[in-house]
Amino acid sequence: MKFMLMTNAPRGDGDWGVKSWTTDELKAHVGFMKVFIGDLKNEGAFVAAEGLAPPAQARIVRAGKKDGSPEVADGPFAEAKEFLAGYWIIDVETPAQAYALAARASLAPGPGGKPLYLPIEVREVMSAPPVEP
Repeated sequence: MKFMLMTNAPRGDGDWGVKSWTTDELKAHVGFMKVFIGDLKNEGAFVAAEGLAPPAQARIVRAGKKDGSPEVADGPFAEAKEFLAGYWIIDVETPAQAYALAARASLAPGPGGKPLYLPIEVREVMSAPPVEP
C-alpha cells in the first residue's frame, strides 16, 4: 500500500519561523530529514520525498479557453492557515506502518533541538481500478 505523508507549515504566507532559526538548528533539521529518508530506503518503504518552495513561488495554471495554452497567474490562492511544506511517498504493508513512520517524521527538530511534533497528514495513494479488455 502506498501512502503520502504530508507535512504542513503554519501560516499560509510561508513564514513559519525558519528564518529565525540558527544555522545549527537548520542544519539539525535538514540532517534529521536526510537520516529519515535514509532509514525509509533501508527499510524498503521509500518511494519519493520532496520539500516544496514557499507559497510566494507558487503559480496557478489553467488551460486557455481559446487555444489551450497555459495561463499562469500568481494568485489569488485560497485562504490558508497552513501550506504544504513537503511530502514523502512510502510503500508499506499496513496503515499502521504508515502511521508509525509519520510519527517518526513528526519528531523533526526545531529551535533548541527540541522536536517540533509536526502534524503529518497520512493519505493512501489510490490506484486505478483494473481496466477490462
